[in-house]
Amino acid sequence: MTDDTQPQTLALHASRAPGHPAAIEAGTGRVRTYAELDERSSRLAHLLAAAGIEAGSRVAVVLGNCVEYFDTTWATQRSGLYVTPVNWHLTAAEAAYIVADSGSQALVASPELAGLVGPDQVQMAPPALRLCTGAGDPPAGFASFEEALAAARPEPQRDETEGSVMFYSSGTTGRPKGIKRAAVSAPYGTRGGLETLMSLFYGFSPDSVYLCPAPLYHAAPLGWSMGVQRLGGTVVVMDRFDPVETLANIERFGVTHVQMVPTMFVRLLKLPEEQRKGYDLSSLQTVIHAAAPCPVEVKTQMLDWLGPIIHEYYAGSEGNGFVAIGPDEWRSHPGSVGRALTGTLHVVGDDGREVPQGEVGTIYFEGAEGAPPAFEYHNDPGKTAAAFNTAGWSTLGDLGWLDPDGYLYLSDRRTNLIISGGVNIYPAEIENELALHPAVADVAVIGVPDPEMGQQVKAVVQAAEPAAAGPALEAELIEFCRQRLAHFKCPRSVDFVDSLPRLPTGKLAKRLLVERYEAG
Repeated sequence: MTDDTQPQTLALHASRAPGHPAAIEAGTGRVRTYAELDERSSRLAHLLAAAGIEAGSRVAVVLGNCVEYFDTTWATQRSGLYVTPVNWHLTAAEAAYIVADSGSQALVASPELAGLVGPDQVQMAPPALRLCTGAGDPPAGFASFEEALAAARPEPQRDETEGSVMFYSSGTTGRPKGIKRAAVSAPYGTRGGLETLMSLFYGFSPDSVYLCPAPLYHAAPLGWSMGVQRLGGTVVVMDRFDPVETLANIERFGVTHVQMVPTMFVRLLKLPEEQRKGYDLSSLQTVIHAAAPCPVEVKTQMLDWLGPIIHEYYAGSEGNGFVAIGPDEWRSHPGSVGRALTGTLHVVGDDGREVPQGEVGTIYFEGAEGAPPAFEYHNDPGKTAAAFNTAGWSTLGDLGWLDPDGYLYLSDRRTNLIISGGVNIYPAEIENELALHPAVADVAVIGVPDPEMGQQVKAVVQAAEPAAAGPALEAELIEFCRQRLAHFKCPRSVDFVDSLPRLPTGKLAKRLLVERYEAG
């Protein structure tokens, strides 16, 4: 366990073990030690301050899983800044919107991704500092990340303060919304709630080796990775998830902790048994999963394989509550995501009153009495207001129910939300694009069951000319969508119908459509 009687800073870990790896790239073997991470993040913090970027401002990051990601995020976290990770799978227009909407005054990008957010794509707020990692001449409009760091001062700034992360998550209109938590303004090194949970409930320590097989632009991969570093451990990042490489990396790096989504469990279980048994996984102490409901059968098989080391939690980027369950508890309450460790759980009906145990309702978290709201949606006061009820409790919009022991079970991950491979996909954004195609008279996008991904995206279309409905139009619509949106959002298939179920008001009765598919 770490000593939490003093600030948990990079400098502290660097003084104790300067050569200890803070981050390792699994694919390349590149290492960022604590001494290097402390100095490089301090240099970048000086550079941002010298440019006039003040506490409370935003810095965007458009990088793959690399050690420079941590140079950047830690520079913001010791400067009182918000860092906005940008999903590099997005189209240029989608990525540019996030950078512009966040009001980012600086961004760090890799050469292969700089085109998403270059000067031709987005006009940033002054001073519009763009830095590009890697060797060689940076693209037009960017300065060299390495040259800029080399010219900056290495010693820490005075009076460093904690920063925060502003992730973007799509809203019901399809436009991404920034999830902005209250400014921390605590002295740099102050331990947060996540690190406390990681230490007390999951056994993280300076000796921990945490494998991150998911993109750092997502909340859990970045938040838990930085939590590991705040506690002095080592993060091993993979370029992408591969089941065999995951097992090989656990053996190679002596991984003690790993976090996955249920889709990764499915792919691991599909490996031949001799291949699964061909790697030494004895270093594993804890496997953590979240982001999507896990089928009971899948989790049971994982527990049978790895033993009672699999933990699950339910939470959101909004940081308004944290529900967790251990392996033995789960065996007694299969299918549950656990009980609240932070925040008080309430399940509320449409009338605003709490529902009886066993009855489905909207899940709310009650914070500590007198505490300010945990979050707001950037530039969207209406969405912010809709997330809180009159009692001040907040919701992620999910539905669930409680058993007599207070264990929570999810019944729906937000109305209409599609979760594919642990990634949230919002149908309205896709519907808005497909509706522009001249051959589409009406369209609805839903998630249908997928044995590997959990759900896959399906478009249900009323063709403008019924005779045109068929495989050729299906392929045309999918390609039309792929030209406008990130590929992971686009339909895998298109079904054609005579009409879609709509209410007299014109509102799409999507639940009726979903029920048709659930009924086969």
